[in-house]
Amino acid sequence: MSDRNLDLAQKIIDLALSLGADSADAVVGESASLNVSCRLGQLEDTERSESRELGLRAIIGQQQAFVSGTAVDAEALQRLAERAVEMAKATPADRYCGLAPAERLASKLPSLDLADDHEPSAAELQTMAQETEDTARAMAGITNSEGAGAAWGRGTTALVTSHGFAGSYSSTSFSLSCSVVAGTGENMERDYASHSARHFEDLDTPETIGTRTGERTLARLNPRKLESMKMPVVYDTRVSASLLGHLSAAISGSAIARGTSFLRDAMGTQIMSAGLNVIDEPHRPRGLRSAAFDGEGLSPETLNLVQDGVLQSWLLDSTTARQLELESNARAARGVGGPPSPSATNLYLAAGTQDVAGILGDVGEGFFVTELIGMGVNGATGDYSRGASGFRIENGELTYPVSEVTIAGNLKDMFGNMTPADDLTFRRGVNAPTVLVEGMTLAGL
Repeated sequence: MSDRNLDLAQKIIDLALSLGADSADAVVGESASLNVSCRLGQLEDTERSESRELGLRAIIGQQQAFVSGTAVDAEALQRLAERAVEMAKATPADRYCGLAPAERLASKLPSLDLADDHEPSAAELQTMAQETEDTARAMAGITNSEGAGAAWGRGTTALVTSHGFAGSYSSTSFSLSCSVVAGTGENMERDYASHSARHFEDLDTPETIGTRTGERTLARLNPRKLESMKMPVVYDTRVSASLLGHLSAAISGSAIARGTSFLRDAMGTQIMSAGLNVIDEPHRPRGLRSAAFDGEGLSPETLNLVQDGVLQSWLLDSTTARQLELESNARAARGVGGPPSPSATNLYLAAGTQDVAGILGDVGEGFFVTELIGMGVNGATGDYSRGASGFRIENGELTYPVSEVTIAGNLKDMFGNMTPADDLTFRRGVNAPTVLVEGMTLAGL
């Protein structure tokens, strides 16, 4: 599969160059997936898909254009290359466009163990989904189900550039999820659990996912509302990684180059408490966002984005690096239909030294968040306001469930008042331990 896709990418690059492009690159993505969902013990849906897409970038001087397609016969490739070249000729000049520096192209690709040979059947996935849902539904107090699902996928990414890079890698994914309902009448609550992994052996068992789903749902019954006040907020590991999502958006080279980030002038300054570290690790074995090379053919290295609380680096691809008169740190992400753009990979907040019980004990009175709703974040100012639900913290313990609360603050203040617990685990593409944020405003009754 890999050689075939590399040959295809090279073929369309050669066509673009023969038609007048000065340089070009091409991405071929090939994927297959199988998804099975069940509800109330019955098979609800089975979906199998296979696809192959091709994306071409043609560059003429300081003009560039992007085209994509799914047909790969000779006539279709010719039309695609012609369209890309003609579009590039008509596109306004962009003095920052261009391929990555040739001298920095990756020459040796790491083995990251991203692909598993196991390909489950639809029957196997159905059994997993049904066992997951059955486990949750068997718990006393669970009254209905929104279903469970199991999925498998395999993909290959191939990138070829006209100035010397050719590489490809494959990856697989396995996932399991479930959502159920507890209670009756007006006192009904829902919750869910899920897990994804590159290898089947790393995936949580149906019993684990089902039990977690049921326990979370039952714990939400009979929620109360809170009065508006200021108090510490503790983010559960289910939602704490969202804080890193806001950070990565704020330090994206695109936002910095446009001047639309609240951290645009923060390089080299203290944005978090001393001792806090945020790390981006692109070559983690079996990582959900690991990649052998970035979207421009560069080899990304581990970045300490925040070290001892001090912001050390932006996320840069070649275009934003040129705009900022810096060098790319190989954080280009790329699809088949558009240009590369900077993005984090396996991003995480390093663990703290205190356990969760100790943090809750120190908080005394506060709010423990397990779910966030809405996207009320202003990237230019850092203003933050999101709906939330979770549990009241009283005397250092989680007590009753809470719903319909809005938590608000400013990300600058929030980042400066964060305390991570010691419970970091790598279960997602972006990971963080339980995180305490002091001084948040809660809007309730």
